[in-house]
Amino acid sequence: MREIITRRAGVLPAPDPILLADAALAPDDAHDRFAAEVPALNAVEHRPAPVDRPVGPRLRVAAWNAERLKYHAPSAALLRGADVVLLTEADIGMARSGNRHTVRDLAEALGMGWVYGVEFVELGLGDSRECLWHADEDNRVGLHGNAILSRHKLLDPVVIPLDAGGTWFAGRSGNQRRLGGRMAMAARLDTPRPLWLVAAHLESHSDAADRGRQGERLVAAIERLIPADAGVVLGGDFNTTEIAGSLDNPEAVEPLFAVLRDAGFDWHRCNAPGPTQRTRPDGTPVAPFAKLDWLFTRDAEAEAPETIPAVDAAGAAISDHEVVAATVVTGVMVERTVAVEAEA
Repeated sequence: MREIITRRAGVLPAPDPILLADAALAPDDAHDRFAAEVPALNAVEHRPAPVDRPVGPRLRVAAWNAERLKYHAPSAALLRGADVVLLTEADIGMARSGNRHTVRDLAEALGMGWVYGVEFVELGLGDSRECLWHADEDNRVGLHGNAILSRHKLLDPVVIPLDAGGTWFAGRSGNQRRLGGRMAMAARLDTPRPLWLVAAHLESHSDAADRGRQGERLVAAIERLIPADAGVVLGGDFNTTEIAGSLDNPEAVEPLFAVLRDAGFDWHRCNAPGPTQRTRPDGTPVAPFAKLDWLFTRDAEAEAPETIPAVDAAGAAISDHEVVAATVVTGVMVERTVAVEAEA
């Protein structure tokens, strides 16, 4: 496994384009050699909010897979009511999203600060659709990752790797070759009782057993990094494709939920039932849809869960994932539910 990343940077350095060109043509077993030469894979971009606001008694938290974060103005409008955004699939310097720093643009529009970590350095233009749509363009930077945006001060940011890296370098998804691997971002808020935020993205080309293993790695890192008396809000895209949206017994088909339940996490108070996928303007994906996106809390009270349609003012999809949101009552500690085996 890769090590937890704690080094901070005001701006992540752009990878050497010659290195990336060489990596795109390298043998499948060369991933680690090239990844070690990309500083952006080993640092956290950390920028404070423009105004240092104290955290109030209630905090509206949204988690969203923004699918590249291509649509700036509609995305800002969609997230306007959030105090914290746990963001996955956000680009920096990718042709498919206008070669923008999408996280900075969104954070500035919302008056937020951010922490950002690189999940993948893209060696091409993206998936097969994006390669076709942007065939005559180039990436200026080529970073793709996850972030936490907040109206309040973010402290102690880290990147938590969830796999050994290199899976996508070997061509698991056709021509979408990448350096890096799945990861989660974590940071804490400046509150009297510590409250940590974690934005996670589990592997999409996988199965339930592998998602369970990634959950175990995530829990192990949380136990290592976060004090036992701290509250935790965990959210993101968990790619739980077998789940139709029920909150009742998802662990029956996804070991991930048993892993999180045994670690003290709850999902009943902070999720609305139902799927979180939607069809994009190009007609994909198609129903039936699954609930891929979740919020979890540990030692923190949550209320008012909601699934928010990820559409612009005209009703057109701006991601293939909806936003999931809930209100967290800060400073209130909820007693953990301990699973007890029934006697035979």
